[in-house]
Amino acid sequence: MTAMLPQGALPWGRVCRLSSPVVQCLALIVVTFGVLVPLTCQQLLHSYFYMRFWYLNPMSQDFLQQNQEDGLTALHYFERLQAPNKSEMLAGQSSPPWLLITIITIQRQPEFHYVLQVAAHFHRLLQECGSSCQRHQIVLCNVETDPSSHQDAQLLTKFFAVVDRSGSSHQNLDHLLNRFEKEKRDYAYCLEKSLQIYKPEYVLLVEDDAVPEEEIFPVLHHLLQRRFSKPHLQNALYVKLYHPERLQRYINPEPMRILEWLGVGMLWGPLLALVYAWTTNRSSLSWPMVLFFALYSMLLVELVGRHYFLELRRMAPPLYNIMPVTECCTPAMLFSAPSANRVLGYLKGQQCYRGFAKDTALYSLLRLKGERAFVVEPNLVRHVGMFSSVRLSENPKLL
Repeated sequence: MTAMLPQGALPWGRVCRLSSPVVQCLALIVVTFGVLVPLTCQQLLHSYFYMRFWYLNPMSQDFLQQNQEDGLTALHYFERLQAPNKSEMLAGQSSPPWLLITIITIQRQPEFHYVLQVAAHFHRLLQECGSSCQRHQIVLCNVETDPSSHQDAQLLTKFFAVVDRSGSSHQNLDHLLNRFEKEKRDYAYCLEKSLQIYKPEYVLLVEDDAVPEEEIFPVLHHLLQRRFSKPHLQNALYVKLYHPERLQRYINPEPMRILEWLGVGMLWGPLLALVYAWTTNRSSLSWPMVLFFALYSMLLVELVGRHYFLELRRMAPPLYNIMPVTECCTPAMLFSAPSANRVLGYLKGQQCYRGFAKDTALYSLLRLKGERAFVVEPNLVRHVGMFSSVRLSENPKLL
């Protein structure tokens, strides 16, 4: 005759099954990836769980509205700012700058004031930077065919030195070029004039829709004065300060991140296994459990979005990552003077067209010329321009 169990007691078989590591691990997977992560990440733009159908259109519209408000704020910033007199501007150019910030600009949608946003952020950050940024200088490179039609650039002539491409020997031929070749020539022109006129040690070539992050100068100082003094980082052809967030995942055509992804598993696998052993009163770790949590942590980071974990590196300049360069894109590029001269020589032999824009041309030079280049992670600028000057779109989206 079967003995009756006390009321509320569980059969021993059921208790054993619930305490099984396999069952517990399966339950963890279901709860994490079936419930918690989808609920918390559905509005994260760069997560696999982002609900694009529901959120992309309203988020894109909110971004455009905020961008327009930021443009007006930048316009008011310069309207209130007292313009330096000519003697003050000349005093600031008395010696070659250590870092020259050259902003390349062309007329875009005027209501967004892209170039004003970029210039205002750089100007404010330089003021806050103080003595450590005394040998930094901002220059505007206006590549509009009719420079006087670029009203925002005309406003900035009161505050910064300006280089206009009008009257250059190639300007009259621009209407015969495809947009991608013209963009490459404009880029090379601004880089060349930055070297010829100002003779800086480093040139930061920034497009007029790349707003700097708050920590850009402390990070650049750390990188240039310490990290890039190491032999394997010296003589880089260029250093990218931006790579699109949507292309920063581990599962990507760029395989150099696989080692980092394995490192995530090697770090968090044992740690999570220790927590599991402690909470379940197990006396020792087992390799299957360490392997499970390594794979679990790798999957979690990838599905939530590598971009969001990279943001943790902003806590201090030494935490920023330097990786072998990736192909797309060129909103902010850092060159030393010698490397900039090499780039100019290389670009003269490159013809750009649709599918082979200047970013692809620069990337192709690495293998062709035996050069090296790097990208800084996380990004040191934010790309705010949803309206491209070469790829026209009437209804732009964040993705």
